[in-house]
Amino acid sequence: MFSGSIPALVTPFDPTGAFDEHAYRDLIEWQIAEGSSALVPCGTTGEAATLTQAEQFAIVRVCVDQARGRVPVIAGAGSNDTRVAAANLRAAKQAGADAALMVPPYYNRPSQEGIYRHFEALAQDAPLPIVLYNVPARTVTDVLPDTLVRIVTAFPRVFVAVKDASGVLQRVSQHRAALGPDFCQLSGNDDLALGYNATGGVGCISVTANVAPRLSADFQQACAAGDAARALALHDRLFPLHVALFSDASPGPVKYAMTRVRPAFPAGLRLPMTWPSEASRQAVDAALAHAGL
Repeated sequence: MFSGSIPALVTPFDPTGAFDEHAYRDLIEWQIAEGSSALVPCGTTGEAATLTQAEQFAIVRVCVDQARGRVPVIAGAGSNDTRVAAANLRAAKQAGADAALMVPPYYNRPSQEGIYRHFEALAQDAPLPIVLYNVPARTVTDVLPDTLVRIVTAFPRVFVAVKDASGVLQRVSQHRAALGPDFCQLSGNDDLALGYNATGGVGCISVTANVAPRLSADFQQACAAGDAARALALHDRLFPLHVALFSDASPGPVKYAMTRVRPAFPAGLRLPMTWPSEASRQAVDAALAHAGL
């Protein structure tokens, strides 16, 4: 259902801290023109944790409106409260999203059985397809392969893809062996996307694509075409940027990078996120130069 380079969009805030709709619409136009194959509003990189529910799905609505069906929109909609997650799914549907990106419950630290029951409850009347988002570094909850296979097997029409940010490349093969080659596997780590695609992945929900959408799209196209030499060359060109964008608390570095490649882009973040350190900014500058950006 999804493939290629899919930016986890940053959310622009004006100097007062309010959502900057004009800057967001401009960002979406640029992303589509540069070859991004889908859009993810209000994920982690979009600072969803600092948005009210009303803000979050108003932003999703803007994204859907600006995309105008040219690319799919996968709305960040997860919660550690199963009832809230279900309400978020309904709100994402009402906002016009094509699918929802859902993390397992964070902070609560449920068991594997609890993770399954959470997604089982969401599947009962899910109004949208769901992309499972496994990101243990943030949720402190790891959807182990057996659990993911159990969820997808039980509800194959609901759980259509995984965004895997576990960092464990062998899981691509484990998921593929159990669910078949047609189950959509998307990397959640830009720096591992080359290896991820080589073992059966079909794309990446990407931080770097915010800053380098054309190069990220070209990289994914090279992977899909089996052009290993070109894919490796583009990976090498982008790799320092993949690293630099996490040289301080994200999305600080990527928002700084946005102001470098798009000078009119607003520099605001919402607390507790802060502007990146001088060392981080220097790392981003060097990586942008290495990438020719």
